[in-house]
Amino acid sequence: MTDPMTDFVDVVAHEREGRDRGWWDQMAGCYHHDSRVRSMWFTGTGEQFAAASRAMAERGDHARHRLSVPSVHRHGQRAVVSMPMAIELRVDVHGVEADLVSYARGIYRMERRDGQPKICDLSTIYERDTLTAVVPGTSLSVDHERLAAMPASYRMLAYYFDIRGYSVDPDLPGDDQPAMAEALLTEAFDWLVD
Repeated sequence: MTDPMTDFVDVVAHEREGRDRGWWDQMAGCYHHDSRVRSMWFTGTGEQFAAASRAMAERGDHARHRLSVPSVHRHGQRAVVSMPMAIELRVDVHGVEADLVSYARGIYRMERRDGQPKICDLSTIYERDTLTAVVPGTSLSVDHERLAAMPASYRMLAYYFDIRGYSVDPDLPGDDQPAMAEALLTEAFDWLVD
């Protein structure tokens, strides 16, 4: 017999693995059909998120997610999983090869339906990010005015996505927006016991 807590964490791990490895069917299969995903560059269902992630990878934008130990809060057939992660990209910024790392927490609302635990909602709380040249001593310049318009908790990530032509949501929960982050968590935990 499997541990119900482990089942929820396994789904999150398989969803991230699918995204990182380009296993799009695996990624999409981790979501309920009526799911919702909200991130800096995407809003839609889990299936649409997998398709959009595939299109992103086909454009040459590949992210990897380093996951930390999750926190699982379970009530009946539902769970809220908070997964700390580092979103890592090797990117070209104005002709300079750079490493971009964005630290965030994925907030997964999950529900077991017909015996299958899957994701109902994925939202992100952004913490901070960094952008450094791959080769030490290489000068990496950015458009400071454009950068200043980006949210502090995901400034570098938003800047890169903006210069790549993605639509960036500038108003998401982050450590620089603690009231919004708290509201997201309150909404998730209210849903858990609803």
